[in-house]
Amino acid sequence: MTSFFNTTIGLPYGWAWFVATIAGILLIALPLMLAVAMIIYADRKIWAAMALRRGPNVVGPFGLLQSFADGLKVFLQETIIPAAANRGLFLLAPIITFTVALIVWAVVPFQAGVVLADINVGLLYILAASSLGVYGIILSGWSSNSKYPFYSALRAAAQMVSYEVAIGFILISVVLWSGSFNLSRIVEAQRAIWPIIPINGLAFNPLFFPMAVMFLISALAETQRAPFDLTEAESELVAGYQTEYSSMSFALFWLGEYANVILMCALNATLFWGGWLPPVDWAPLYVVPGIIWLFAKILFFFFVFSWIKATVPRYRYDQLMRLGWKVFLPVSLFWVFLVSGILMWMRVGVGA
Repeated sequence: MTSFFNTTIGLPYGWAWFVATIAGILLIALPLMLAVAMIIYADRKIWAAMALRRGPNVVGPFGLLQSFADGLKVFLQETIIPAAANRGLFLLAPIITFTVALIVWAVVPFQAGVVLADINVGLLYILAASSLGVYGIILSGWSSNSKYPFYSALRAAAQMVSYEVAIGFILISVVLWSGSFNLSRIVEAQRAIWPIIPINGLAFNPLFFPMAVMFLISALAETQRAPFDLTEAESELVAGYQTEYSSMSFALFWLGEYANVILMCALNATLFWGGWLPPVDWAPLYVVPGIIWLFAKILFFFFVFSWIKATVPRYRYDQLMRLGWKVFLPVSLFWVFLVSGILMWMRVGVGA
């Protein structure tokens, strides 16, 4: 895109790079905001179908404009800041949450060569940037000067930190196998993993299928989705860390939450299920653009997220922490040693 603005439009290279970067950001951020609006609608329709209800069906054809009506409603509401709240931090918290949910998409490859920043440490960037989201939650709970949002923020921080540890070890296994932190190379390393059966996706390897399942469950906990939505346990916390928020400040939490959910669905598809690659390494399937395959996988995982929320009861907090620290952490750590050992054995065997 930089070369287009530089050679075709005639801009100097510095300005061409700047305009191309802004255009790339808008090409990701604007469709993502539209996707968030539609994915909220899809979420509600899936829940309704599983509960034998209609769901949104009045605003617009088939209720498609319901999310936009909800967005307009919160936009027109008054922004209320509690008198005893820390005004600056209170307003900064939702901005942090929303911004972090967007910047992580910079390194997600949509198909071969279609990525805003194809950096060699893309996976580390995702871990570092997504970890910043906990600051928005902690600041929102503390600055509200109310005990229920503060309790919820503490819960959320402990929950996110706990499952980030397990996610880190799971990703180490993927990095060891692919030999790179670059997401595009990780996807390419999943091409035709079996010589006899030309199938794409690391999860089809029995060694990595347990890791794919653990990553999916950890993603639910990381995004505070059911059955791990203990930050919004209505019977205990009123409404969670965003209890005191209204208008667009509340909407930023709302948008950031769903943007993170879509991101986790995209990471599931990219790290374990072949990303933009078709399910089978068969030439006719490559006629379909890679971005279509990626979006199909993202939609499938979002359906799984909604399905779980509609059917699985909420965990107790002690069950949540036990799963993270006593099950996922030791298992993922053991799997790092297992994958390392198998790779070393394969190299020694090939060398011999």
